[in-house]
Amino acid sequence: MKVGIVGLGLIGGSLAKAFKFSEKVEVLALDKNQSIVDIAKLSEFIDGDLNGRIGECDYVFIAVDAISTVEFVKEHASEFKSSCIVVDCCGVKEIVCESCFKIAEENGFTFIGGHPMAGTQYSGLKHSKPDMFKGANMVLVPKHGEDMMKLQALRDLLVIAGFSSVSITTASKHDEIIAFTSQLAHIVSNAYVKSPSAKVHKGFSAGSYKDLTRVAWLNENMWANLFLQNKEHISFEIEHLIEELKKYQKAIKDGNFETLKNLLKEGRECKEYCDNE
Repeated sequence: MKVGIVGLGLIGGSLAKAFKFSEKVEVLALDKNQSIVDIAKLSEFIDGDLNGRIGECDYVFIAVDAISTVEFVKEHASEFKSSCIVVDCCGVKEIVCESCFKIAEENGFTFIGGHPMAGTQYSGLKHSKPDMFKGANMVLVPKHGEDMMKLQALRDLLVIAGFSSVSITTASKHDEIIAFTSQLAHIVSNAYVKSPSAKVHKGFSAGSYKDLTRVAWLNENMWANLFLQNKEHISFEIEHLIEELKKYQKAIKDGNFETLKNLLKEGRECKEYCDNE
């Protein structure tokens, strides 16, 4: 089996390493920075350059930003063989799938939206690792009526990379949910550390501070684009959070113990319910 990887950053590099180290997949890759590809070849976690060899691949994973993904699929549409399954790894799906489903249909190959639920606060090839996806979930967004055999074959390949589960959804539902589970968390973390108290926290912080601030260390170019590409859903989540915070603020300002206790109880019960579902 031959797999192509487009973009050797954190996600693309980790996919390449996972597939290559499994010894079951031949890995070809390309990156806008050719020196990155050369390093990957010297490090022996890819087998060769993907340039000019897209037509050889059974699968192509595209691990670049949403706009670049659509541009790549459009530019190379005629090079994918008919049996090839092309999968993106973007953090938003509607903007990608709307265009790429159409391009794939017009050119006779298969496109399936993808979002690996794994990563770190760091970026770049140097932070990629072969076990990045061990035990992780992969969200897949197939076109309506997609061949189940193709989805099963893709799932089997993802298992080789370490994924333990696959979720199937639509592009719109993905973007709605990811605004809450991922994007809002990054915004909250990033805003939280702007408190003047953050500069003097050492010696006064423990696990809760570390947990809440981990993803404040982000790639601002990538995340700004993701937020704007999903602005309706993330705006809703921010507005809802602000309204909830106002309730806590008012209860504390008013010294209203019962209201504050009930707010905290509601939050605890929500967490318990979500964790047990």
